[in-house]
Amino acid sequence: MSAPTHHLTPEDLLSAVTGITESENDLIATLANVSALIFEALPDLNWAGFYLHRRGELVLGPFQGRVACTRIALGKGVCGSAAQERKTFLVDDVHSFPGHIACDAASASEIVVPVIKDGQLIGVLDLDSPLKKRFTQQEQTLLEAVVARLVHTISTDDLKWLSGSA
Repeated sequence: MSAPTHHLTPEDLLSAVTGITESENDLIATLANVSALIFEALPDLNWAGFYLHRRGELVLGPFQGRVACTRIALGKGVCGSAAQERKTFLVDDVHSFPGHIACDAASASEIVVPVIKDGQLIGVLDLDSPLKKRFTQQEQTLLEAVVARLVHTISTDDLKWLSGSA
């Protein structure tokens, strides 16, 4: 068996995510594969993954990259702020972001997209790069579309599990 010769590109990302989400109904498996797709498709990342909203805080979920912070309070750092405000944060220089949490000192820029279904905060998609000003508005739109596609696969049972009632 040889290594694949085709690498996923940003242009392929949304269709690849659609393929993954149409064929799998386990939330953790889906999040793991989506983070892997993003990590492959977008260059110059040192972290791509999810934090899940569980019992009032963000808890580390499936990701690609170096060891990460395990828990983040709502309103803290870029992830906690995006979760609390329920809006995408694109930060060109994380070291100038008030209250930035340095899970990986090599990270220089970050984009965080909240994952929300039926008004319930599911978590956030978080991408870090060692390059300042790494993320563009076009990538923000793409990542928001990825999250929108992902939200359609989240079930009632997933919502109960995330809230701690299952």
